[in-house]
Amino acid sequence: MSMPDFDMVLFGGTGDLARRKLLPALFDAHRAGLLHPAARILATGSHPLSTGDYVGSLEQSVRPGLEHAPPEAWASFLARVSYVQADAREPAHFDALARKVLERAPAVVVCYLATAPHIFVPICEQLARTGLNHPNVRIVLEKPLGHDLPSSDAINSAVAQFFAEDQIYRIDHYLGKESVQNLMAIRFGNALFEPLWRREWVQDVQITIAEELGVETRGDFYDRTGALRDMVQNHLLQLLCMVAMEPPTSLSEDAIRDEKIKILKALKPITPQDVAEKTVRGQYRAGAVGGKPVPGYLDEKGIAADSHTETFVAIKAEIANWRWSGVPFYLRTGKRMQSRVAEIVIHFRDVPHAIFPRPLTLSPQNRLVIRLQPEESIRLYFLVKQPGDTVALAPTSLDLDFANSFKVRRAGAYERLLLDVIRGRLGLFVRRDEQAQAWRWVEPILDTWGQSTVPPKPYTAGTWGPAASSALMSRDGSLWHEEV
Repeated sequence: MSMPDFDMVLFGGTGDLARRKLLPALFDAHRAGLLHPAARILATGSHPLSTGDYVGSLEQSVRPGLEHAPPEAWASFLARVSYVQADAREPAHFDALARKVLERAPAVVVCYLATAPHIFVPICEQLARTGLNHPNVRIVLEKPLGHDLPSSDAINSAVAQFFAEDQIYRIDHYLGKESVQNLMAIRFGNALFEPLWRREWVQDVQITIAEELGVETRGDFYDRTGALRDMVQNHLLQLLCMVAMEPPTSLSEDAIRDEKIKILKALKPITPQDVAEKTVRGQYRAGAVGGKPVPGYLDEKGIAADSHTETFVAIKAEIANWRWSGVPFYLRTGKRMQSRVAEIVIHFRDVPHAIFPRPLTLSPQNRLVIRLQPEESIRLYFLVKQPGDTVALAPTSLDLDFANSFKVRRAGAYERLLLDVIRGRLGLFVRRDEQAQAWRWVEPILDTWGQSTVPPKPYTAGTWGPAASSALMSRDGSLWHEEV
């Protein structure tokens, strides 16, 4: 499918997300020759800047992070970029923006709202007023979309006044990762795993997103948000759906998203009485990450001295359906962890009758590990005969190394998703009913924690979180993957 001509309007074009993720992703697509020759990138911000000043700032803030950026590719990319002042409180700014876009009349207009959620609606109102909501306009909404179900519904309902559902792209960049796409291919493209992908042969599933970073410069935002809203309600639950969903009838956008919503609706509610048993919330204290000392959460800039905001969450989730009944799904995320890693681990059950001497471990030896970051890989762990005279088993692994198997360029998550928006592909984006159902599931946990006077469990920065997280697993006779 050829790439249509487009204008990409980046609201929040001077912000961190645009500089760290969006512009580098667009540069990679440009360098690979994937963008239409006439396509433009219009970065907006509330401050008056000339295009020259803005482009000059990208030399310091974006280019140093680009690996092997040839000067000619960078120069031709910058030729696509211009700056347009667009303060949501100033209708005249949007009049000028609309003239700039509509006079050229590109085939597609993508409006990416990389801004604070409270100005999503004012931006949409101005876009609609100036005619930038016609059927060829697509709007991308970044997380967090609200801080609870009512606020999320309010934003979605307001945006829906101006844009149809098939124009709205709620982005979750984890869904754009190559290894997540390969998870679908492994499950639904091969007969090998399907007979095992169920309660009879899966002991448990672990989904981890761990970060080495703290709150950095986002202390004020993070203290109002916390790890449950920031990571679990979106990223972790979306990954859970990809692991657990039934085979869709096709790869069409609604076929995939219909199966995901079934899983979200099948999640067993975590009642206030369940919270103490099935959840762990933690908060990092001073420690060392990568051999360097780091402050505790309460010592970070913008954090209240008595804050109970969680920087770590572990949850035991269960799915009440035929395939997964009785199989725990352990979700875990945290800041200032021992290493930066995102992975999905499928632990398969042991064989029903062991005839070989077994390695001593609480965890099953057969497991599939889908690594999402820092590198993307899929590894299958299993047992083989140990060389020698005795008949004994030893663990080994089969590394499904896609980078070496396929000598092709691999697009990053944001690049893949941005190209999907331009092409009009909604399959890797979150539908409104999915988002609402995810909020319904996490709200009892949020409410119970909000009413509790018990502070989060402390953990030392540079570790894998509170000891209670390991206890959550050991009660079921399991271990986190790194503890095996």
